[in-house]
Amino acid sequence: MILASATPITLTLALGASIAYAASAAGAARILGQTLPRVAVWLAWCLHGLLLAWGLWGSEPRFGFAPALSVTVWLVGLVYAVESHVFPQLKTPWLLSGAGSAAVLLALIFPGNTLHVSASAWLPLHWALGIASYGLFAIAGVHAWLMTRAESRMRLAANANGELPLLTLERLTFRFVNLGFALLTATLLAGFFFGNQLYGTSHAIKWDHKTIFSVLSWLTFAVLIVGRARFGWRGKRAVRFLYTGSGLLLLGYVGSRFVMEVVLRQTP
Repeated sequence: MILASATPITLTLALGASIAYAASAAGAARILGQTLPRVAVWLAWCLHGLLLAWGLWGSEPRFGFAPALSVTVWLVGLVYAVESHVFPQLKTPWLLSGAGSAAVLLALIFPGNTLHVSASAWLPLHWALGIASYGLFAIAGVHAWLMTRAESRMRLAANANGELPLLTLERLTFRFVNLGFALLTATLLAGFFFGNQLYGTSHAIKWDHKTIFSVLSWLTFAVLIVGRARFGWRGKRAVRFLYTGSGLLLLGYVGSRFVMEVVLRQTP
């Protein structure tokens, strides 16, 4: 926990983003009107994005499990905000804004470790690429949940006002899966072939828990994509593979770094 070491810029951006997220969540919960929450959610994502950029490329670059979660939540929120303009029936749920506020504060309390002196200047970009795949799979998971809910409501003949059509949700879900898989593949290949250049000779990629879980996640998503293309997998089977792969990927980086930073209090 390194809250005391936070710079004034970090504190200002984090508190501003958290307050804006809270205002958005209050609007989504119908505590406030509609205009202020819409402005607040975009302000929150802008401040959140600046905070993430400062954390990676600021005066003292840091990264860890909490910033990784923060990037993931930011990407989910940004894509959802864009989609809400393309599909007006989508409303920003208060839970999403609440998660944004929590992620910002968590990253403020646990900012992670400073980058190793022998690390490449391209390392933050490599991490950003990997975390972007986290975000895309998280977005796919949100859409899969919406898809499952829409399917259940359709079977019960319930009113589906405010929801996207089932086929649209399914198409969006697997678009994000394919994009996430492409980024995850690029991240793993970069780590395997350019690990020494990215991390330094003493910190190059190795077969630890992070790598094993990431590869298992990649294999899970590969099976899902092939199964859908070759055998037409849909519904619960496809969603189970998506959740399993996302869980393995979460354990790969966030889980291992949480254990090192919080439980064992070690630096990688």
